[in-house]
Amino acid sequence: MAISPPHMSYPSVPPSGPAAGSLRHAHWWQRAWVRYGALTTLLAISGLVILALVREETGTEGFLVGLGLATLPVPLLIAAFRWLDRVEPGPWRNLLFCFAWGACAAALIAIVANSFATRWIATATADPSSADTLGATVIAPVVEEIAKAAAVLLVFLFRRRDFTGILDGVVMAGVTATGFAFTENILYLGTAFGTDQLTGGTGIASVTAATFFVRIIMSPFAHPLFTVLTGIGFGISALAADRQHVRRVAFPLSGLLLAMGMHAMWNGSSAFGEYGFFAVYAAFMVPIFGLLTWLVIWTRQRELRTVRAELPAYAVAGWLSPVEPYALGSMRARRIARQYARRHAGRAAAREVARYEAYATSLAFLRHRGRRGRAGADFVARERELLDELWRRREAARPALEHAARITAPPVPVAAPPWPVYGAYGYGQPTTVHPTTPRPAPAATAYPAYNPYRS
Repeated sequence: MAISPPHMSYPSVPPSGPAAGSLRHAHWWQRAWVRYGALTTLLAISGLVILALVREETGTEGFLVGLGLATLPVPLLIAAFRWLDRVEPGPWRNLLFCFAWGACAAALIAIVANSFATRWIATATADPSSADTLGATVIAPVVEEIAKAAAVLLVFLFRRRDFTGILDGVVMAGVTATGFAFTENILYLGTAFGTDQLTGGTGIASVTAATFFVRIIMSPFAHPLFTVLTGIGFGISALAADRQHVRRVAFPLSGLLLAMGMHAMWNGSSAFGEYGFFAVYAAFMVPIFGLLTWLVIWTRQRELRTVRAELPAYAVAGWLSPVEPYALGSMRARRIARQYARRHAGRAAAREVARYEAYATSLAFLRHRGRRGRAGADFVARERELLDELWRRREAARPALEHAARITAPPVPVAAPPWPVYGAYGYGQPTTVHPTTPRPAPAATAYPAYNPYRS
């Protein structure tokens, strides 16, 4: 059994020159804890302000009722977006940031900007009714979609390693919009409850019941559907090479414009007559929702095919066992591997297998971008980092994945990939394997004696 990974030559000389100076004399605002602290403070202040504004608008009792009802669709939507992200799951901190931004910062921006713009139009035109209509169909879609897109942009710029494709854009945008809709639903449902208290409305004929049916039952996906278009634009931009500047800018802007247009059509559906809402819902919202659902599921299957196509190179180099690329390219096999690890070695082992799967997927995507000329300057360093993470977890993950492969794989031998393998670790610069360094054999029985789960 191999006890050390294939040899790689790491730089032994510390950085010198301007790079070293920048590390030693980094400005205080470049430190991670300062940025995280500032962002957390900003979101906390935004949350307190939006809480006070909504409570003032709805009253304490209306706020509590709205909060309870608005919470109902949130776990389902978050679970749906997390399910889409299972191929290469991103860190929870990104999702938490996106939800908090949507619920606090974006909602506060929207309330303040929409109120100011509507009052300004009413004063300028002396027509409050037309100001409300213009504010709902023009001002609100522009302001709200820009405010939500800001979260996706921040993740795209500052967490670029976690933003690698269309599914990442869909998940970030969808979670941000879920947070925004959560706060907006509290406001609408709380206001409806206050109206029922004044008019005596109760039961299914109440304003609260009607608002709940429209916003929670019929269209909980409305805001996520709009903003997902922006996320798709950022996802396509993430797939572009660094030199494709026009594409990297044009697709996010195009997605944002489409999101604004769909949002405006949704808000203006009441102007199409008594049944305008249902006409827009049936003719546009449901078909587009179905189309986007098909797109993200197709994209997810495409990512799994990428995993199966790229990882065999690392199996030939000895980093993975021959059956792992197939197992890692199947969601069913991944699930079986985690269940096997949990059953035989506990939850900690299952978490290690899940991390192994995530790192292997990131490695496959990195190699895919490298072969297409889209990898960044840190390609080799990132490849080594991912391979090290896999190597540290191989004892827990490899038996589980081989078990899953035996259950799910067709009874055919694993063929060698049709491409040459560069270097000792797969794709980077050619390296020389140290003659005294043990190297894992690429045969299917490279680890026949080791099984940490055997009782």
